Amino acid sequence: MEDAAARAGRRPDDITLVAVTKTLSAAAVCQAYDAGLRQFGENYLQEFEAKRPELSALSGARFHFIGRLQSNKARRAAELFDAIQTIDSERLARRLNDAAARELEVMIEIKLAGEESKSGAPPEQLPELIEAIAGCPRLRLTGLMTMPPWSDNPEDSRPYFRRLREIGARHGLPGLSMGMSHDLEVAIEEGATCVRVGTALFGSRKTL
Repeated sequence: MEDAAARAGRRPDDITLVAVTKTLSAAAVCQAYDAGLRQFGENYLQEFEAKRPELSALSGARFHFIGRLQSNKARRAAELFDAIQTIDSERLARRLNDAAARELEVMIEIKLAGEESKSGAPPEQLPELIEAIAGCPRLRLTGLMTMPPWSDNPEDSRPYFRRLREIGARHGLPGLSMGMSHDLEVAIEEGATCVRVGTALFGSRKTL
């Protein structure tokens, strides 16, 4: 991360490392916390709900939801997480706002790839989503998130990261959550303010 930031003429402190702890035990999350990590990302609400009680003593830890969130799970997500990075509809935004008992940091997930497996709002819907979130007093919009198509070549991700940066700049949203273990350096070079890293920190894991 420091090398990529230096190449881009950026300060490493301006880039948040979110440790992706999906499928890891609560004990493993605690070990990561003891090693100095403070930002954690989870993809599965029910899995995190089961281990959340064991993490209550981690002072200063923040938990980001980075998976696909159904609107009927919004209430529980608002209770469990400090940030939701995957808002993709006005309905989901309103439900999170209605459920939140405190300010909730949110990002809008933008779908830039044509793959059906990818979620997110199309770029043309962004103005309406921004307006809807602006009308939600408990939500604080900090930026955009995306996930490009998988490729072994990190450079294949660069056009998607660049496009997200351009969209964010057009709408006054400098926060950009993009880049994972294999392409985080390219993401940082293209302006990422948050990278979501799992495998590079914890090794390969089973999927649910």
